[in-house]
Amino acid sequence: MAAPGRALFVVSAADHWTLRDGTRHPSGFWGEELAVPHREFVSAGWRITLATPGGTPPTLDRRSMSRTAGLPGTLREVATYLGSIREELARPAALEGVDPDDFDTVFYPGGHGPMEDLSHDPASGALLTRALRSGKPLGLLCHAPAALLAARDEDGSWPFAGYRMTALSTTEEKLSGFGRKAPWYLEDRLRADGARYVKGRLPLLPFTTSDRNLHTGQNPASSARLAARLLAAPSR
Repeated sequence: MAAPGRALFVVSAADHWTLRDGTRHPSGFWGEELAVPHREFVSAGWRITLATPGGTPPTLDRRSMSRTAGLPGTLREVATYLGSIREELARPAALEGVDPDDFDTVFYPGGHGPMEDLSHDPASGALLTRALRSGKPLGLLCHAPAALLAARDEDGSWPFAGYRMTALSTTEEKLSGFGRKAPWYLEDRLRADGARYVKGRLPLLPFTTSDRNLHTGQNPASSARLAARLLAAPSR
């Protein structure tokens, strides 16, 4: 395991996801995807900085705390942990002013929020490009790889082309009724941009993959496994 250091958690500031029919589905970050990695990093002695676009306090997707989102005991643990970092969530740093060189690891939790804002956020895109080139561990979970779509090299090419990665699959997205109204599907967009997209044999089960310093997880169930990968990854 890498020695404890500083981790940057980049969280969506969106509170909804605009569907294909123009309706706004309430959204934000997924509770488990932020709480579990945050807890694992803190337990390992790391210092964490939370950042969002504009320094806007992030919105918890209430659906991530519903009975369909997980086992009752797990949801209680997530709720308790999020409550313990309430002050931290209320005062995130502004992403636009963050220097990725100040951190040893960069992590993006998911939820539908990144589909709404980070997928085209220039500050996030520039940060991801620098983080990738630095060789430091970079992790994105579930819908968070949507943020990769905003990254571009100076010549306009996509720096993540050819990288093996995972994210929420189209099959998993369509398991929810509103998911069938998605304006676009993350798996499809990543493939179209040149990613080597991979996924687990069965939906909703933990699945993670790594390619060089890029580490990705497919779904909320992959939260702990992805955090473990990042904590074990060598840092430059």
